[in-house]
Amino acid sequence: MNNFNWFEAVMLVCFGASWPMSLLKTIRVKNPTGKSLIFMYLILIGYLSGILNKIPGIGHYDHVLWLYVFNTMMVATDLILTQYYLYRLRKRRAADCEI
Repeated sequence: MNNFNWFEAVMLVCFGASWPMSLLKTIRVKNPTGKSLIFMYLILIGYLSGILNKIPGIGHYDHVLWLYVFNTMMVATDLILTQYYLYRLRKRRAADCEI
């Protein structure tokens, strides 16, 4: 029995290739304008559902689990940084309005 789905792995590698670029852009620019928090939360929920599906006892174990974990960490990091930079941007704008 083959415990590896090649098509699912290719899909996750392709999606996973884009997240480091998005994360680096967030870190470099420090301006989350144009990023959709709802979209990132939906992606995060999708990856978490994929992880649950690959856990033995809940779903069926597959080595693709580790691609889901990697992608989830990338999306979660990007989401946290985006929220942090949004908070900083709003705080700065509020301070500018008080002057």
